[in-house]
Amino acid sequence: MGQMGVRMLHRKLLQAAWLCCLLAVRVHSCPESCKQCSGPENDRCEECRAGWTLHRNSCVDINECDNERGICPTNSFCFNTEGSFECTDCDPACVGCMGRGPARCRKCASGYTLSGSKCLDIDECSVRVLACHGLDEICANTEGSFRCVCAEGFIRKDGACVKKQQLSVQEKGLFEDIQDDEVEVLQQMFFGVVLCALATLAAKGDLVYTSVFMGAVAAMAGYWLSDKGNRLLDNFLKGS
Repeated sequence: MGQMGVRMLHRKLLQAAWLCCLLAVRVHSCPESCKQCSGPENDRCEECRAGWTLHRNSCVDINECDNERGICPTNSFCFNTEGSFECTDCDPACVGCMGRGPARCRKCASGYTLSGSKCLDIDECSVRVLACHGLDEICANTEGSFRCVCAEGFIRKDGACVKKQQLSVQEKGLFEDIQDDEVEVLQQMFFGVVLCALATLAAKGDLVYTSVFMGAVAAMAGYWLSDKGNRLLDNFLKGS
């Protein structure tokens, strides 16, 4: 056998050895819950991991929620999981609970009342005649409680609802304090914009827009001349 044949034989033997090791590890691997075992079957366990107990060579989950009291903080409940447990907060309506939801409460929290098998929110605004003591306060119900808000037109200041201060000078409208000469300028600007728009349309050769443009120019000229004539007449009469 040549040198090349010897190398091929060594390689095949090495691969076979690795395969045997892998099969041995796989055959003798223990179930997840077992720490030590004599075989891969569930009933071949010799020692269990934490959270499990040995029963007839099998590892059985320990229900920590049944075996240990006080394992979870106050106002939470224990939820068992595979090999461990979780602590879950109680519903806000509960003071201590045996599970999820307002129907598993040991006792109803303040602001809740037992209705049937559930702890439900109390509407303090309906139950109490004077939930809010201030004359200008309105009761607003919240989950498990209530709050007092100021009525419309009032604001809270130093713990009490006081009427909003009215502005000393009333806000004026946009054109409320405009002068006569400013009105005249705005009118002329408006007519100028209209005339420009009509002139643009008339430049396209449309007879309708051309007629409208000429009429607007005539009306503007008549208005301006009549206004000037009235002013001249007023000045003449005042001078005489």
